[in-house]
Amino acid sequence: MFVVHVFVHVKEDRIEDFKQATVENARNSLKEPGIARFDLVQQQDDPTRFVLVEVYRTPEDPAKHKETKHYQRWRDSVAGMMAEPRSSVKFFNVFPEDKGWD
Repeated sequence: MFVVHVFVHVKEDRIEDFKQATVENARNSLKEPGIARFDLVQQQDDPTRFVLVEVYRTPEDPAKHKETKHYQRWRDSVAGMMAEPRSSVKFFNVFPEDKGWD
């Protein structure tokens, strides 16, 4: 598994718009065969900050995800909602073992 945490800081007046667009993207992303998990979490003490937790089956699957219409629609629709550019950190899975994600 290949895990990506995407850190997003949203403009305060766009929080609900961002959540709506991102949940739609997450729902569609979960239909992709290369995605095992796609979570959206919101920081408790700063509701303008979010983390997308994306779990891909292979290191090549994020590139495939970025080719989908739902990702491109999300990317374009949330661009103006960002308070700063989003960033990401990539991880290797440790536990549960990869076969535990099925």
